[in-house]
Amino acid sequence: MSQPETAPNPVVGAEPPDGGTASARERSAPRIGAAALLRRDPLLRGLVASTLVGALGRGVFFTLTVLYFTRFVGFDPIAIGVGLTIAGGVGVATSMLGGTLADRFGAKPVLVVLTVLQGASLAAYAWSAHYAVFLVLAALVVGSTNAGYSARSALVARGFASAEQVTARATMRVATNVSIALGAAIAALALAADTAEAYRLAMTGAGAVYLVSALLVLRLPARDVHAEHGAADPSPQRKPWRDRRYLALTVFNGLAVMQFTLFEVGVPVWVAEHTSAPETMVSLLLLGNTVLVIALQIPLARGTGGVRGASRAALLAGIAMAAACGLYAASSVGAGVVVIVTLLAAAVGHTVAELLFSAGGWSLGFELADPRRAGAYQGMLGVGTALGSMAAPLLITSTVLTLGAWGWAVLAGVLLVAGLGMHLVGRSALRAGVGTA
Repeated sequence: MSQPETAPNPVVGAEPPDGGTASARERSAPRIGAAALLRRDPLLRGLVASTLVGALGRGVFFTLTVLYFTRFVGFDPIAIGVGLTIAGGVGVATSMLGGTLADRFGAKPVLVVLTVLQGASLAAYAWSAHYAVFLVLAALVVGSTNAGYSARSALVARGFASAEQVTARATMRVATNVSIALGAAIAALALAADTAEAYRLAMTGAGAVYLVSALLVLRLPARDVHAEHGAADPSPQRKPWRDRRYLALTVFNGLAVMQFTLFEVGVPVWVAEHTSAPETMVSLLLLGNTVLVIALQIPLARGTGGVRGASRAALLAGIAMAAACGLYAASSVGAGVVVIVTLLAAAVGHTVAELLFSAGGWSLGFELADPRRAGAYQGMLGVGTALGSMAAPLLITSTVLTLGAWGWAVLAGVLLVAGLGMHLVGRSALRAGVGTA
């Protein structure tokens, strides 16, 4: 199962006082490849290292948590779902809070504190035997995670020129997926042991590695490549909740992120219950998605570093996602090799759409925001992402898993609207001269 590098997308951009394009320095900055940027840039190397370590803990945690609470603690699955939904609501609020704190106190110190809090909460999860404690810890985990996403995005927003931001985020997302896969493999040892002690040891260790991630963040170089331009800008700072263009982007990006949950919730149940394909296809599709994300995220992010390229990527993503939904629906008809090929084609289209949505959302989030309030803007986009993630399971179960082919048509329409909406927001920004074309 692939994972987004972060839940909220990064946000930064430039709108000079006259509403024109970004500074000449940013327009002329060369776009370099991920490998070259990683070699030359200590900030990106540090961010990738901290991401690798933290995502390793996430991979262990995602694999074991629900099983631990249902099998060894005895919680009802529905009660766990309710608790995680409540925690998701907390995460909506903390997405904005994390960005605001990053603007006020600095992204690096805020991220260090939040990473330590996240790790401590994850480790404590393994020792909570009461539902009330579980609720509190779930809120702390999700709340600190979402706030941390916003703070981490502020580091990217302030630390890289416009030409480098999407490349940096794509590199970090690849690192996230590689490390989560390794974490899931480590969690398999606890699954094989099948004891409460093994689960608790693995989950406690997953929390402990966040301390290492926090130390790596603490060592990151301080850098704000947009500070000089921001200091010379006499115009009033924009506020994300009053920026109608950015609010529209937040809504459409929130719709787009629902496709992540589709791979986690909708596709496995659809394959198992609505097609004649063997259930092993679920694992194959999820594995293929992860491999393609690792292999293609950086190549498909090329050319999306400006508003024009990002808008085009979002539109293509919406079209590809609608086509994938059609193929998923078609897989309910027929048998044998035909169904397997149809599902594989749907998964490839789905993955390509996922990568283009991610790159397009990152870049539009970068370019349409006021760089002087990078944290607040990224927090706003994170609120949309959190709301979309919360609503996605209900939408998917009430359409795809209830209405069948007609449900896929509804979902295709929603995701097509998301891509078209992001495209139109970008076109509007180009006409207004906002961001780097």
